[in-house]
Amino acid sequence: MSVSNDFIPDGISSIEHFLQISQFANLPPSFFTHLRPTPLPEPYLVSVSPSQAEALNIKVEQFNQREVVAFFTGNQLPANATPLATVYSGHQFGVWAGQLGDGRAILLGDTVSKDLQRLEVQLKGAGPTPYSRSGDGRAVLRSSIREFLCSEAMHALGIPTSRALCITGSDHYVFREAPETTAVVTRLAPSFIRFGSFEHWYYHRRHDELKVLADFVIDGYYPECKEDKNPYQSLLTIVTRKTAELMALWQSVGFMHGVMNTDNMSILGLTLDYGPFGFMEAFDEAHICNHTDQQGRYSYKMQPSVGNWNMHALGQAMLPLIGTVEDTQAALSVYASSFTDKWASLMRAKLGFTTSHETDKQLADDFFALLQANHADFTLSFRNLSHLENDISTKDIALLDLFIDREALKAWLERYRARLKLESSNAAIRQTAMLATNPKYILRNYLAQNAIEKAQNKDFSEITTLLSVLKNPFDEQPDNEAYSILPPDWAKTLEVSCSS
Repeated sequence: MSVSNDFIPDGISSIEHFLQISQFANLPPSFFTHLRPTPLPEPYLVSVSPSQAEALNIKVEQFNQREVVAFFTGNQLPANATPLATVYSGHQFGVWAGQLGDGRAILLGDTVSKDLQRLEVQLKGAGPTPYSRSGDGRAVLRSSIREFLCSEAMHALGIPTSRALCITGSDHYVFREAPETTAVVTRLAPSFIRFGSFEHWYYHRRHDELKVLADFVIDGYYPECKEDKNPYQSLLTIVTRKTAELMALWQSVGFMHGVMNTDNMSILGLTLDYGPFGFMEAFDEAHICNHTDQQGRYSYKMQPSVGNWNMHALGQAMLPLIGTVEDTQAALSVYASSFTDKWASLMRAKLGFTTSHETDKQLADDFFALLQANHADFTLSFRNLSHLENDISTKDIALLDLFIDREALKAWLERYRARLKLESSNAAIRQTAMLATNPKYILRNYLAQNAIEKAQNKDFSEITTLLSVLKNPFDEQPDNEAYSILPPDWAKTLEVSCSS
């Protein structure tokens, strides 16, 4: 089918070229509820992702048009929009929560990027739906900025994620811990289908709908499964592998999701639903980024095992389609090896090794033990390690300064350099490769907070600056050095919770 994505700057009529009928809307009516977003008063533009706009063939300046702001707020929709909220269920903090669904997100339709990828266009914060569970259906400016920035930052880090196109805001207030102004994030993904989408039909014992959903996912996103004797087992196997690899990627950059409920897990292996997330700073494997998570279920060290737990929840939901427990377990069994293999590959890259050696795992484990014992900054430790020469030099100082026990680190560095000599490592080539693997810039909580506080006073410049910095996380960016330094003391008091 021929598709057009020309966004012509002539007001609301041009959006009909941008938006196409949602493929999800072709599913039976039981999968969603058709409803329009609830308008917000006097919306205004907060920020736009230039790279994502360019990918969709939209000029950034077009977002200043009143009609375009109204569209991305949900106030004014073209005739071809198919707005809907989807139903799903899920396990939250390990407990079956029953029916959930899009409580504040409304899918408007699909669009097609320049590279011909079909994407769902979803407004988060667009008002209440039948699945809001007494909530107001709104997102606040604070959380919207965090999701907007982190979606784009994760993409720049090379981690599969939903994307964020823009934020629009309003002076309309809602109450969280305190009154806050509202906002809408336009986010995009090939699909927002979750593990909980499958769980919903399984626990309602509606296996016909379960099959319809699985067939829809296979047809649209995993057509290779059709060639297998048991396509549903093949689907579970692929999702298991993707999820395990995603967990390894999260761990490798110190990213913590904060709410790894099954309704927040993507069937496509994307990072989805940015709430109380965080990036590791002073390393503590038991760190909990979500203030609501009192038991530490979603701490940094727990994420790989929770990913596996969530896969088993999905496997249980898909059991009626796969047919036997044995075939389901076989699909799930690839999780451990997929995570281990991906983690080993990532660690070799982060440590600058081009070959594999039997001592590599212990060497990496011992470096993490040093990070833990010294609470050294995760990102800066790997970044400064990337600059080291093959022999002791003054470049060691920046890394040593991050560790209290300098002698222990020196002893580790002797072993590390001996390992480099085993493969006759070329220092310049290794440094270049490591600097392209170990980021200098991440979305630290205090950086996001600075942008939020300015935005709450209608100064959106820091969002723009951060977006630009985080777009190139591996570059040196001398003019932006201040965005890479250790966080200030006041940042230790910052907390994020499920309301974020």
